[in-house]
Amino acid sequence: METKETILVCDDDKNIVEAIEIYLSQEGYRVLKAYDGEEAIQILKSEQVQLLVIDVMMPKLDGIHATLQIREFSSIPIIVLSAKSEDADKILGLNVGADDYVTKPFNPLELIARVKSNLRRYTQLGNDIKNNQNVCTIGGLTINDETKEVTVDGEPVKLTPIEYNILYFLARNAGKVYSIEQIYESIWNEEAVGADNTVTVHIRHIREKIEINPKEPRYLKVVWGIGYKVEKQD
Repeated sequence: METKETILVCDDDKNIVEAIEIYLSQEGYRVLKAYDGEEAIQILKSEQVQLLVIDVMMPKLDGIHATLQIREFSSIPIIVLSAKSEDADKILGLNVGADDYVTKPFNPLELIARVKSNLRRYTQLGNDIKNNQNVCTIGGLTINDETKEVTVDGEPVKLTPIEYNILYFLARNAGKVYSIEQIYESIWNEEAVGADNTVTVHIRHIREKIEINPKEPRYLKVVWGIGYKVEKQD
């Protein structure tokens, strides 16, 4: 089997790490292993890794603080693992830069599906429109889909892959309102079941990065009771 992308799995429970390694290896992925956040960061700085699966609760450096540090130097997709009772941790994980989460105990098929989905968005977004105009400009907001760079009034903005995908999707369709379900299904390519918190957190995070005043957004606006849109600019 041809080896696919390299995935780093980080959890202080070695049995979980080994189980995930088996599932991913069977799909042809190369798997690296870490058992706390500090070790994960060291590996990411020394190895070419395309996706990280990381647990929330760990010794030394937990998954939330590790994700915060990783986002300072890497934009790879991050999937957070959290126990069912830790809903607040899932939202916090998304807030600090994670792209997705999987609840423990997890279904191996769901984990594999989310890995594939996040990798696909990270590596293939925009491939189908390379022959078209790749730069989207709305007022002071500029999105270059060739380089995946976003600037606001000339200043660079660092977005995670999911944040970028949502913003680019809405910007390409500026003026059109999309419901949370439509945004989720367009970006995640799966049915929007329980997607409200996931999309809302990412939208809030995007606003914090691109808006001067996130509470009075210029670009990314809510249409109450319907959904979100990127406002057309004069």
